Amino acid sequence: MRKYAGILASVAALCVMSWAQASAPAQTPAPAQTPAQTPAETPAQIPAAEPAPIPAPTTQALPPTPFPRFEFFAGGSYAEAGLFNAGHWAGLPGWDASFAINAVSWLGVVVDGGQYFGTSKIPVAVPFPFHVNPCQPNCTGPTFNVDTREYNILFGLQFARRKYERWTPIAELMFGHQGTRGVENFPTGPPDTEVSAGRALVAGGGLDYKINPRFALRVKADYLQTGSFKQKQDNFRVSVGLVIRNVHKKKRRLEDETSPE
Repeated sequence: MRKYAGILASVAALCVMSWAQASAPAQTPAPAQTPAQTPAETPAQIPAAEPAPIPAPTTQALPPTPFPRFEFFAGGSYAEAGLFNAGHWAGLPGWDASFAINAVSWLGVVVDGGQYFGTSKIPVAVPFPFHVNPCQPNCTGPTFNVDTREYNILFGLQFARRKYERWTPIAELMFGHQGTRGVENFPTGPPDTEVSAGRALVAGGGLDYKINPRFALRVKADYLQTGSFKQKQDNFRVSVGLVIRNVHKKKRRLEDETSPE
């Protein structure tokens, strides 16, 4: 009996100890202490960080497009003209030349001059402005030949489209003075010479092909209106020639001399 009583007492003691441990409140760990803030580190005194300024994009101004200040054109020309209103188109070869001063890249002031010469056919029935009486006995056809010369001096504007490297379209509008001279050599009697002067108007355009910075090849076609013998004549001309341009040499600076290639 004593043996069993000792075992029961031991078991009861173990139960009491287990219940005491289960009913005791759990101890919570103490919160970590934050370090005290010094007066220099208080939020009121810490300066706010300023955002870094964003650099503005630097835009370099494009250099102006270079263009020649002066242009001289000279070449051969061919005109289909009816200077005597005879109903006959005379093919007159000649020459054409001009000098232009460019104020800006697309606009210039131009002075133009040219001369054409050849033979015009005048009808015997309507010989105006010539007198055909000395020709009547020896005329072999319905027309007779007249040695023709025409000149013009014009002033106006020249427009250019300098967008392409090799090709430059141009247009021109000019007004000025022209003169016509016709000489009819009759088989009998003195020659009949008629001279007249009047206004001239040119409107047309063409194309320049750049050979190098100084030279270019020009082809142009124009409408040429004349006013010989107090009448209007509608003529057309085509010119081909060479353009000579002035070239601006770039001034070398100290930076260009010292900077590496």
